Amino acid sequence: MSPRIHDNREESRFELDVNGKTVFADYRRQDAVLVILYVEAPPSLRGTGAAGRLMQGIVEIARSEGRKIAPLCGYAASWIHSHEEHRDLLR
Repeated sequence: MSPRIHDNREESRFELDVNGKTVFADYRRQDAVLVILYVEAPPSLRGTGAAGRLMQGIVEIARSEGRKIAPLCGYAASWIHSHEEHRDLLR
């Protein structure tokens, strides 16, 4: 089952709560493209897979909205490139 991602449109970021801490990705919607600007995980969640679970939710959102993804963040780009099943979403 996919993680529950909150789309905080006021702050233009996707958020995932993990035990009271928030992993987030700043984004911008441009036409049919979801631009991922930055992905951040609190230090205590780094290396736990939390950012990967956030990215999984983001690609599912992009698919459901019929959008491509332009990952400007190095982590987001690396994650998508390492998941062959989502490479079709790359702009």
